[in-house]
Amino acid sequence: MNVLVTGAAGYVGSVCCEVLLEHGHKLIAVDNLSEGHRAAVPAACEFKLCDLFDAKQLDEILGSREIHAVMHFAAEALVEKSVREPSTFYKVNVAGGILLLDAMLRHGVKKFVFSSSAATYGEPKEVPIPENHPKAPINPYGQTKWVFENILADYGRYAGLKHVSLRYFNAAGASKERGEAHRVETHLIPRILDVAAGNSKQFEIRGSDYPTPDGTCVRDYVHVLDIAEAHVKALDAMQSVSGEAFNVGNSRGYSIQEVLEAARRVTGHAIPAVKAPRRTGDPAVLVADGQKLRRMLGWTTRYSTLEAILQSAWDWKMAHPQGYAEAR
Repeated sequence: MNVLVTGAAGYVGSVCCEVLLEHGHKLIAVDNLSEGHRAAVPAACEFKLCDLFDAKQLDEILGSREIHAVMHFAAEALVEKSVREPSTFYKVNVAGGILLLDAMLRHGVKKFVFSSSAATYGEPKEVPIPENHPKAPINPYGQTKWVFENILADYGRYAGLKHVSLRYFNAAGASKERGEAHRVETHLIPRILDVAAGNSKQFEIRGSDYPTPDGTCVRDYVHVLDIAEAHVKALDAMQSVSGEAFNVGNSRGYSIQEVLEAARRVTGHAIPAVKAPRRTGDPAVLVADGQKLRRMLGWTTRYSTLEAILQSAWDWKMAHPQGYAEAR
C-alpha cells in the first residue's frame, strides 16, 4: 500500500515509518522540519519537505502518484505551549488538518489514521479510562485533538472518509535506530535519561502534591514500537473499524517517582532529583483501558514492562549521545 505519512520526521512518526516499511508498505514521508529531524526519516521513504498550509504542494504530492491512505502525525504537541499559545494549536492541529483532509478528498484518498491523544479525556472520572469516557480536555492541546476527532466523524458521514483515531497515552522507548530527540524536551523519560547521561545536572519532579500514592503524576507508558504496530493494524482493518477510536496503552500506571527509581536501576546512575511546581494542564492520573484495541484489532504489546521501555530508550541514547545529526 502507498501511504503518505505527515510528521514523518518526528519521534512517533519516524518510528511508525520504520514499522510500516517492515510490513511492506511504500511511504511518502512529509514534514516541514520545524520540530522533526530529517535524519530520523528512514532512507527507504520518499521524503517531501512540505507544510500542510502549502495547498499547491500538497496537491502536487497527492496528484503525482496513487496514494491509498494517510497517517497523520504532524501536530503541535507541547502541553505547556498550548496553554500559552492556544491559537498556534488551533491553527496547526485543526486548520492544518482540515487542509490535509480537503486535499486528500480532491485526489480521492479516503483512508486516514489519526494520531490522537489521551489528553482528550482530561481529569479521569474512572481509571483505567475507557474510550467512551466523557471528553473534557483541560488544555488546548487535548481540546484540538478532540475537536479534530469530531471533524473526522463529519468527514466520515458526509464525504465518505474512512478513519480511525488512536488515542495514545505516554509514548516512550526507542527502536534501535530511532528515539526521542526533541528540540525542546518536555517528555519525562528523556529528561530523566539526560541527567543519567550527564547532560543535565538534576531532574525536576514537576508537582509532588497530586492525589496519588506518592504525590507525583501517574502515567501509562507505552513503547513507541507498540504504538507503531497499532497504526499498522488500524490501517489493515480500516474497512471494518472505520469511525472507531482506540486507546493505545499498557493499562498500567507508574508515578514519576516510580519511573525515576526504575531509571536509576536501568542506567546505574544516581540521577539527582528536586521537587518543582506543577506543570500547567497536567491531570493527576492517566491510565488506559486497552481492551478494545486488543479485542477488535488483536493488538498486543511486545514491550510491556517499564524496565524494557527504559532500557530501549537508554540504549538508543548511549548509541546516539547527540541525538540526530542536526538536533543540536
